[in-house]
Amino acid sequence: MTEATHKRNIRSFVLRKGRLTTAQQHALDELWPHYGIENRETVLDFDDYFDRQAEVIVEIGFGNGESTWRMALQEPEVNFIGIEVHEPGVGQLLMALEEHEIENVRVVCEDAVPFIQNRIPEQSLAGVRIYFADPWPKKRHHKRRLIQPGFVELLARRIASGGILHLATDWQPYADHMLEVMQASPDFINLSPTDDYCETPDWRPYTKYEERGERLGHEVRDLLYQRT
Repeated sequence: MTEATHKRNIRSFVLRKGRLTTAQQHALDELWPHYGIENRETVLDFDDYFDRQAEVIVEIGFGNGESTWRMALQEPEVNFIGIEVHEPGVGQLLMALEEHEIENVRVVCEDAVPFIQNRIPEQSLAGVRIYFADPWPKKRHHKRRLIQPGFVELLARRIASGGILHLATDWQPYADHMLEVMQASPDFINLSPTDDYCETPDWRPYTKYEERGERLGHEVRDLLYQRT
């Protein structure tokens, strides 16, 4: 499948209109002009948006943004672009960015697939991080899973040589699925010494979502792949 013919007909998310708190709405109104990346068709100029030259890492589906702002604090030398479709989570992240005076994050509120396809320059990213995406456990919904061969192929075009694709999930069947998809890709090599899962790297924060999964008895799996 070429990029020109790559189509996104099946979404990996259901867009629910969550209730915004007054604080989240205020953040969207007041902070979005500073941190937000508007929905346009032009390819991004990272240096222009961040007003500096630095490696760029994209996080897809940041939820309430807890991992995003914590990683940005830990890695101030890196520029982060966080992508999330649900406005309450976007508002929550914007509040955290202001509270912690974080300037190395920019926020996107739209579907990650067309955004990456249309707006991210080729071979421009130092990495992509996707943590605890919806596993779509029912078999009839497996086609909605974000990690699919076509999407991995798209990411391979956007991640620079040596860049890292980091996936994490607490749902073992989805971990097995991601492992199968990634092992079939000629564009990435597995950084696991056992050719399956890796130890959690220092850069991934421990979040409330992960804590909840562990309380339910779910084992968290990290997959680390390097762009060849």
